Amino acid sequence: MNLPDLTAASTRRALAGMRGDETRTGDAYARAIWSVLVEPGDGVAGALIQRHGAEDALRVALTASGETLSEARARWLPRMRPVLISAALEAARRAGAALVVPGDDDWPARLDDLGEHAPIALWRRGRTSRNDAPVVALVGARASTAYGEGVAADLAADLASEGVTVVSGAAYGIDGAAHRAALSVGGATSAFLAGGVDRSYPRGHEGLLARIAESGGVWSETPCGAAPTKWRFLSRNRLIAATADVVVVVEAGWRSGSLNTAAHAATLGRALGAVPGPVTSAASAGCHRVLREYDGVCITSAGDVREMLGAGSGGGGTEDSRTDDTTRVVDALSARTARTTAEVARRSGVASTQAAVLLGFAELDGRAFRDDDGQWLLRRQGT
Repeated sequence: MNLPDLTAASTRRALAGMRGDETRTGDAYARAIWSVLVEPGDGVAGALIQRHGAEDALRVALTASGETLSEARARWLPRMRPVLISAALEAARRAGAALVVPGDDDWPARLDDLGEHAPIALWRRGRTSRNDAPVVALVGARASTAYGEGVAADLAADLASEGVTVVSGAAYGIDGAAHRAALSVGGATSAFLAGGVDRSYPRGHEGLLARIAESGGVWSETPCGAAPTKWRFLSRNRLIAATADVVVVVEAGWRSGSLNTAAHAATLGRALGAVPGPVTSAASAGCHRVLREYDGVCITSAGDVREMLGAGSGGGGTEDSRTDDTTRVVDALSARTARTTAEVARRSGVASTQAAVLLGFAELDGRAFRDDDGQWLLRRQGT
């Protein structure tokens, strides 16, 4: 079987309209092909790409021997058909979808924590939210109650109004309530789908997905034209967990798919919380499992979530007396010398990803700001 043409001219033609950056088109095109060949989270493909790069990995996939690769090749090669690859790219063009790959400015860097199971590429419809904004995933059951939807809406609206990006899966129930509430306050919200971004799923959320696309983007690792399946829903959950700083299960039954998201969050070391419900409510049994089995934090308000983000609940005391992690980060800033997020992280002794979150809250509090180069400065009192 012949390898697709990966010359510069060919890759630019293939990706026309899908990439703002015309550099690294060979890598991007190879990753687009891989997204057609593999199912989400394929660790063999991920390891191969990590070792060889996306372009050379395609060559290895067609020629190398070995039992592991032979088994994987049996999965991949039936999809290595020019007509399937062309159809996916044409569907993306018609939908106005962008191809986003690792190394792009708008690549969600937190996804790299998934290692060899990280997405090879992402397809995005709409715009993207700021990469350095704090992100909270609000997830829960489709068969939700008025209580669950009300709590999800309150949490999403409060957090989104303060600059937090709310992430969910665009399903009926809790997901939809969270997205709608974030949009209602003019906040940013993103959705990860189990099928192609050109297919509105569920169909009843077609209008909602269009609004989400204009807020924080509609994302998927499956190519345009791909149908959502049970496996893809479960695999999609790892993206929701990985892209977030905090994952909150708002309402979930004993066997809810949201517990799969919670398990991914726990594995990745993401902060995990759950909203308690009546002990007699089967709709909250999954939340109680998160609290008991995953050591989840009990969430009763947006203040609890802010505390998990490291910003504190904002109650009591003067600014000078605060000793939370945000203050540590602010103490690492200078009013005269701009510093990168990595430099602030080193000076404050926190992880770079956490420093980005805390700097975002310091900016919201008016204690920090960014210069034209995106570097951070301390805001003096009265300026």
